[in-house]
Amino acid sequence: MTLLSRRALNRALLHRQFLLERTDQSPLDVIRRLVAMQAQEPNWPYLGLWSRIRGFSHADLTTLLADGQVVRSSLLRSTQHLATADDFRRLRPLLQPVLDRTANSPYFRRNGERLPTRALMADGHALLDAGPLARKELAHRLAARHPGRDGRILASEFELRTPLIHDPATASWGAWGNRSSIIVTALPADAVEPVAIQNLIRRYLAAFGPATVADVQAWSGLTRLNDVVADMGTGLRRYPGPDGRTLLDLPGAHLPDPHSPAPVRLLPVYDNALLGHADRTRIISDEDRKQVMPGRALVHSTILVDGFVRGTWTFTGDDIRLAPFRPLAKAEQQAVDDEANRMLPFLRYRDPERRPLSPPAR
Repeated sequence: MTLLSRRALNRALLHRQFLLERTDQSPLDVIRRLVAMQAQEPNWPYLGLWSRIRGFSHADLTTLLADGQVVRSSLLRSTQHLATADDFRRLRPLLQPVLDRTANSPYFRRNGERLPTRALMADGHALLDAGPLARKELAHRLAARHPGRDGRILASEFELRTPLIHDPATASWGAWGNRSSIIVTALPADAVEPVAIQNLIRRYLAAFGPATVADVQAWSGLTRLNDVVADMGTGLRRYPGPDGRTLLDLPGAHLPDPHSPAPVRLLPVYDNALLGHADRTRIISDEDRKQVMPGRALVHSTILVDGFVRGTWTFTGDDIRLAPFRPLAKAEQQAVDDEANRMLPFLRYRDPERRPLSPPAR
């Protein structure tokens, strides 16, 4: 069996994430390939697509959101993601146990003490049956029905327990940070089309493999997948990894030459290329990880040089500030500067229908 080195895993990840070479595929197809894109703050997925697609424009994603082909909602690891509408309907039921686990945490239980979950769900659905509702208003009305409880926490728990789709304006390019007003719509129960969990594992490997069972679990939030993977048998290929663990992959999936050149890329905050594995050393060292993920659920935007994280970057509102962790070679620094200069006009874009941009707070 072929032993896969860390560099081989790096190049495989970059290839499957369209970071080894930009693609000409449509944004819809790229989002489908990636399964879902982290979207706690709405502007950043635009940057993730810009780094993966040749000629990508803001309108390419904004139109998909406006048409309802791509939606924003709670999904992987109970966090906000963009996914195609079809994938959301199919994958949300599989991931619901993860969101329920979050909703059952002490933070929510303390607020909802002695409030039956079925009562909260019935109230939330009754309020949304009339149509879309601002999340602030949903919180206000839930608090009125349950005095003495924090309505914002009740609304957040309801959103974890039932699939709510955010309005397109919430997910579209505009001011940095989350929107002050978010309108939510409940996904009709008859729109849900669950698929087998084996399908989700295959989709993950197509975008992030080769990977371990622990990697699949870290990305999805699901647990106890060892038996599921074992039952998939010859439907998966297995490799020994650099740490001795078994890596899973799809039969026939392409593995690039580990020595393939990797161009400089600037990745947005929370990019799943960094978050898609339990062992992230295929793209970032443990030492550097502490600077990118300093705690409090923060994940900074990163600079990839030769396929690995070598620094962070920030947008000031007018310019890109680069912060390599260590001095770069002259050619590497020039390549980073060139990529930043290519990205800058995209970052500075002002949608005429939205309020002016301000730099993201970090």
